[in-house]
Amino acid sequence: MAKVIEKSAKTVEDALKAALEELGAKENEVEYEIIEEASKGFLGLIGSKPAKVRVTIKENGEKNTENEKPIDKKIEEKENVVEKDDVKEKIEKKPKDDGSDNKTIEVAMKFLQDVFRDMQLEVKIESESAGDVHVFNVCGENLGILIGKHGQTLDALQYLVNLAANRNGGDKVHFIVDVENYRKRRAETLQNLARNLADRAIRMNQSVKLEPMNRYERKIIHTSLQDDEKITTYSKGEEPYRYIIISPKK
Repeated sequence: MAKVIEKSAKTVEDALKAALEELGAKENEVEYEIIEEASKGFLGLIGSKPAKVRVTIKENGEKNTENEKPIDKKIEEKENVVEKDDVKEKIEKKPKDDGSDNKTIEVAMKFLQDVFRDMQLEVKIESESAGDVHVFNVCGENLGILIGKHGQTLDALQYLVNLAANRNGGDKVHFIVDVENYRKRRAETLQNLARNLADRAIRMNQSVKLEPMNRYERKIIHTSLQDDEKITTYSKGEEPYRYIIISPKK
């Protein structure tokens, strides 16, 4: 009886490689079936699935070119991008905006609610307006997945909210999406960092290079030090690796 095993991994190629190693066989000595292709899930966060293959050692040890399936080299590329069709479908399902601020805010709120429902997250969304800026602060437990490294996931979610709510024109409303007041805490951290690094630059009389930051965070650093007559700040590099340099004035 031919030996059969199933293996799961991030990609089909990785799953097949793991199976071959366990069987101690070469690719031309087995037949395999792709049971399930890998999926990144919605926004690449929730519902992701590994690739799964079923591998069988050929009884005669000869390569069966008729039944063997070639590895799809495009699968790995597909796994490394956001499922744009899923995002597009969610945006297209939103009700048509009539141009009023209230309607635009309703569309944004509905979009967020749909996202959190699909992610199976129980949250409370606090909503507050300040002129043409509207803030959604999301509250709940274990919401770190919504923030990501240095707020990258949160920035992506905020971008999608603005895109979905303002897609039909009218008076544009700028939306800020926050999680448990993360942006406020992050701003305070960056302000303290800016002050400490400025003091170091002055004390050592040499420039200090910060880590790459997004435009919003760079603005916080620049603004925090704009009134300091002893130092100057400027940005260098290309997005997304653009960074700030703090230098003592000569």
